[in-house]
Amino acid sequence: MMKLRSSPPSPFGRKIKIAMVMLGLKDRIEVVDANTADPADSLRGQNPLGKIPALILENGDVLYDSAVILEYLDHLAGGSKLFPAGEARFAVLRDQALADGIMDAALLRVYEKRFKQPHYRDPAWDAYQGEKVARGLAYFEQHMPATPGSAADVDAASLTLACTLGYLDMRFGDGWRANCPKLAAWLQAFEAAVPAFADTKQPAAPVPDDAAVDLK
Repeated sequence: MMKLRSSPPSPFGRKIKIAMVMLGLKDRIEVVDANTADPADSLRGQNPLGKIPALILENGDVLYDSAVILEYLDHLAGGSKLFPAGEARFAVLRDQALADGIMDAALLRVYEKRFKQPHYRDPAWDAYQGEKVARGLAYFEQHMPATPGSAADVDAASLTLACTLGYLDMRFGDGWRANCPKLAAWLQAFEAAVPAFADTKQPAAPVPDDAAVDLK
């Protein structure tokens, strides 16, 4: 059986867990929690970067990061489920990359509080990452993905976007919705169409100003 190294709050791990269900692969993959902050965790031997998610294949090979794992799962499911064939594939890859980039910027904002003492934090750096998030959301608000009627309508880009918005809700609250009402409505429709999205939802957990350690 394959093993997915991840942690419950990780938005990158979340999209893999949802894809496992959507593609009918859940019974072939065991989810094993990882502690990215623990040097003794075997994760660092599985992925030299020590990052999640990482997928350990049955032959012992390891795949990372989430975009690569999604491609592999799509391949196992017969292909062209999350990544369309032909010219349309590149728009999906582009929008997946943008949604992943928003998640990266949001994570960096979390890390600024999680790993740095208050006197070392840089408000300008935090604002810089926040502007990336705002520009990315503004793009999707103007270039809305199709509203899924069921999980069969979801591609890699829309799956990644939903997990991005879910992560913003968890760590930063729902303030983004005021400027992105169409995206907010789209996310509600996505959750109704993809039961695994609700099943993987984590409770809101903003990082406090005095946070020192918190798992990704």
